[in-house]
Amino acid sequence: MTDNHVSGMEASAVSVLKRAVELDQSGRFQESLVCYQEGIQLLIDMLKALKDESKRGHYRDKIKGYMDRAEQIKAHVNQMKEDGKYHEQIKISEDATGYSYEVLFKPYISSALSEVWVEDPYIRHTHQLYNFLRFCEMLLKSCSKVKKIHLLTSQDEQGDNTQQSSALSELRDSLGSEGVTLDVQYSSTIHDREIRFDNGWIVKIGRGLDYFKKPKGRFSIGYCDYDLRRCHETSVDIFHTKHTKTL
Repeated sequence: MTDNHVSGMEASAVSVLKRAVELDQSGRFQESLVCYQEGIQLLIDMLKALKDESKRGHYRDKIKGYMDRAEQIKAHVNQMKEDGKYHEQIKISEDATGYSYEVLFKPYISSALSEVWVEDPYIRHTHQLYNFLRFCEMLLKSCSKVKKIHLLTSQDEQGDNTQQSSALSELRDSLGSEGVTLDVQYSSTIHDREIRFDNGWIVKIGRGLDYFKKPKGRFSIGYCDYDLRRCHETSVDIFHTKHTKTL
């Protein structure tokens, strides 16, 4: 491994671990844990490539320090889960970027996840239906083994709800071919917006899945990559419960 490669890994590790410390200090523990784990792995990979024993000792100490902090956070998070007191809040500011579904939900998705409930009254219009499709794609790409997705939304009474029903029908067939069942229910009284995972995590977003701004055009940055898409101001509340509900 070249010196350039090692220095590149070091820069990546520093960046990820800096983010981990920032999240840790702001009380976003589950997110910080993911960053600590990624940063520690980068340092371990770098350690394998180092020949200088004094440098190896320096990085071994760094790794131990970060590992100890990650273990403390894990214990703290597990205790809060056990006590039913886990609550984090993320504030997404107006025009912020870097909040794709992958970024937002990754810390709460695990290999134990198999069933998801989405309550969102606004999965009606074209861009909202695409948002839900993106969310489903994110689940399929994750480390989870999701087998069932439930959607509770409202029907588009003002416009033509044919598009809504045909789009969700097409998505149901497409997910079915991937071994995932989509169950769609409609409610005229739904107003809450929340996403529940059967591993105990509950994510409530003020604007539901529709927190992205419309890009300026089809060839504007952020049109394809949601990490680069500007957001509306909203808040995200994350809870954990030992008892997940079904819809």
